[in-house]
Amino acid sequence: MDWPALKSTVSSCTACGLRAGCTQTVFGVGDESAQWLLVGEAPGAEEDKLGEPFVGQAGKLLDQMLAALGLARGRNVYIANVLKCRPPGNRNPAPEEVAQCSAHLRRQIELIRPKLILAMGRFAVQTLLNSEATIGSLRGSVHSYHGVPLVVTYHPAYLLRNLPDKAKAWADLLFAKKTVDGF
Repeated sequence: MDWPALKSTVSSCTACGLRAGCTQTVFGVGDESAQWLLVGEAPGAEEDKLGEPFVGQAGKLLDQMLAALGLARGRNVYIANVLKCRPPGNRNPAPEEVAQCSAHLRRQIELIRPKLILAMGRFAVQTLLNSEATIGSLRGSVHSYHGVPLVVTYHPAYLLRNLPDKAKAWADLLFAKKTVDGF
């Protein structure tokens, strides 16, 4: 399935029922041949409204962090979520919703062929690594998603509520950059 077919499949998907309650799907945004793939959890209200991941306050923080590394949304970076539709009330994704949507993310990864995946937040980490381990226990190591190096960090929305962990997330981004630069 190529990009247009995948985008069409996602926009018309009704496999889990979330599509019926959201404004639009949030497919992803950025350079479709990016070295960096950033994966979040699920769209929030602003993302659902605008159709783009990470556009609220968490998105502004993410853009600032990327800029500090010399990266930018759409320039050698692609941003996606595990879920393509907003769960009602921004609740956590249900396991069956993650299971239904994972194939779409898997195909995005296959098409992008990134040099690095940055998994941001618990559901992204658990989905991509098929693990129940905590973010704290997985940080600071290079993991693998089907042969693609994967680095774990906190979700930017979490960082807005837990300011002391911003330093840890910055360390994760520097570690990710060092990992990419090593290839």
